[in-house]
Amino acid sequence: MPYIEAKEHAPGHLHEIFVDPYSAFDNATTERLLHLRVAMGALIGRPLTEGRLCLRVMHGWENGGCDPESLRNSDHIVGSLDDLLSVEALYRCALERQASWPGEAGELLARPLAEAIRAAEEEGLTLDAASCQTPSRWPAFRHGLWLYTLFKVYHRLTYGEDDCYRACRLHLPAGEREVHEFHLEEGEFAVIAPVSGASADHLLVLHPSQLAPVFTLLEESLAVGS
Repeated sequence: MPYIEAKEHAPGHLHEIFVDPYSAFDNATTERLLHLRVAMGALIGRPLTEGRLCLRVMHGWENGGCDPESLRNSDHIVGSLDDLLSVEALYRCALERQASWPGEAGELLARPLAEAIRAAEEEGLTLDAASCQTPSRWPAFRHGLWLYTLFKVYHRLTYGEDDCYRACRLHLPAGEREVHEFHLEEGEFAVIAPVSGASADHLLVLHPSQLAPVFTLLEESLAVGS
């Protein structure tokens, strides 16, 4: 199994800022809001002002469902807080009109999963239906581990998570990335960032329901840092 594709709880950029990122955002930590603002400034604020931030809004799973084909996303290149607020307004207006949220289905998981399965079978690996349809079995074939890891990230962003912060490292086809997840009372989101020293865009990932609260947090973080 190609376990080098992902490593849970791997040290990342926030380990360079905090002694223990896993407790920095805990409700029992006195300065948790200050820590959160510092983290958001480093992971989101700086890439935003440098024109290296992409907003990924993901949705489509509900009532416990998690079919890769149902997961939809829309990506938005953003260069300012106003750009982020415009995306939030787009989704809010769609909800008020009872219209469908924008987004393409299958791009996040279903398409790369199908490609990974096809490549595995071409390499001579025999995969039954359970192996293809059960996310926990995807690590049995190449590219399956990072797909399974992202599946879990998207699932937690949709349905919630007890841990306030999680981090992992992924070897994606596009390069190595750090994944920082935040599951807080104030908002839930993830940032997929290039590893230290690499040049690539940061990806802010969240559910439409989290657009307003997360952008409020970010606005406060940018105000403090200015």
